[in-house]
Amino acid sequence: MDGLVPYVIVSGFFAGTLGLLTWFARAIRRRGAAGGGVGAALAAYEEAFRATSHAAYQEIRAEAERTSPTESPDGPNRRGRRAR
Repeated sequence: MDGLVPYVIVSGFFAGTLGLLTWFARAIRRRGAAGGGVGAALAAYEEAFRATSHAAYQEIRAEAERTSPTESPDGPNRRGRRAR
C-alpha cells in the first residue's frame, strides 16, 4: 500500500493542474480577454479535440464577416412589379 502513495500524489497533482487550467480557459473565454496568442492556442485546442465545435465556430465567424448585398441604384426590388 505504501508503494501506491506516490502515484496517488502525482495523479492528484495532474488532476488539480488540469482542473485549474480548464477553469482559467473558461474564465478567459467568458470575459473575452483572450489576446491573440491565447485565442489562437484555444482555437488550436478546439480544432484538435473538438472538431465539430471548431467547425461551428468558424461558420459563425464567417457569417459575422459577411456583408449584406447592396441595394440596386433603381430602388428596392418589389415583388409583383414588372420590368419595362
